Amino acid sequence: MAKRRRLAAPDAAELEELEAGFAAKPNNNPFDTNSLVPPIAQVAGEAAQLSGMAAVTDRVALAQDQGDAERWRAASEAGLVVQEIALDEIDADYIRRDRMIEDQEAMDELLESLRANGLRSPIEVAQAEDGYGLISGFRRLQAFRILAETDARFASIPAFVRDASEGQGAYVSMVEENELRSNLSHYERGRIAVLAAGQGVFPSVEAAVDGLFAAASKAKRSKVRSFAAVHEALGDLLNFPVALTEKAGLRLAAAVRDGAQARLREALGGADVADAKSEWLLLEQALQSFAAKPKEASRGGRPQQVTRIPPRTLPNGGQLRAEVSPDGVRLHLEGRQLDVETVERLMEHLAEQIG
Repeated sequence: MAKRRRLAAPDAAELEELEAGFAAKPNNNPFDTNSLVPPIAQVAGEAAQLSGMAAVTDRVALAQDQGDAERWRAASEAGLVVQEIALDEIDADYIRRDRMIEDQEAMDELLESLRANGLRSPIEVAQAEDGYGLISGFRRLQAFRILAETDARFASIPAFVRDASEGQGAYVSMVEENELRSNLSHYERGRIAVLAAGQGVFPSVEAAVDGLFAAASKAKRSKVRSFAAVHEALGDLLNFPVALTEKAGLRLAAAVRDGAQARLREALGGADVADAKSEWLLLEQALQSFAAKPKEASRGGRPQQVTRIPPRTLPNGGQLRAEVSPDGVRLHLEGRQLDVETVERLMEHLAEQIG
């Protein structure tokens, strides 16, 4: 008879070894529900892994958003972001315009293009105290205002908001736009230089010409200065200044340097001209009757530099302007009417002060 083997209970060390072996052994039976790891623990583990992956994805997306926001702020500060601005918030007279005459045919073409295709090139504005000031895009703004009267789609206009801290930059931007679109006339170039200097944007007309037309040749800037002199001397009396040819303008500038300003102003002041040809005929007659002084060799052909004094606003309205040139001083009162007696008292007071 076989002898039975007596079984002995395993000790604690053997039980721990068995448990470790079962835990390490994979379960190949997919239908076995007696898993050593509870299902809830498996779900929790998988959820934790997915949560970690989502957190990484979110961090990447957040970094991208932060980078985009930083780039957007930089572009906005540089004036590279287009904004929709209501037309009634834009001051078209923020700076003095260089273009004096607008072509109606060109305006009609622009209106038709805007109706069909919208605005392809945004205007440029600067942040002002109350709204925005127009820098460039005068024609586009005017066209939008015309269209907005019958079409609500044009109640606002796309615009770049530029930094207005540098007034010279605003003038340069305006001039460059018009030079690219259609060349300014000689007179318009000289006029805008005078206006920019008069507003204190440049210290003198000479500096305004050099700043506004820095890309032009030395000869071209010299011509601009000549037409600036014509505008300073005769601009308030000329009816058709844009029609002046280069030859005519240079001839007038030379005559003004030689002292013909009073004679030319006299001819224009009492005349009623219907067109540019009639106006030039009057000027030519005045030039022929004027006995020009011989030129001084040291003066050359450059127009005299005129320095404009910042205007003074009078308490009861109006402005007092002054400009100083090498051969005299000119005072001009705008917006006020003075009687003869008041003017005589002013002259007496000036005579006493000058001595």
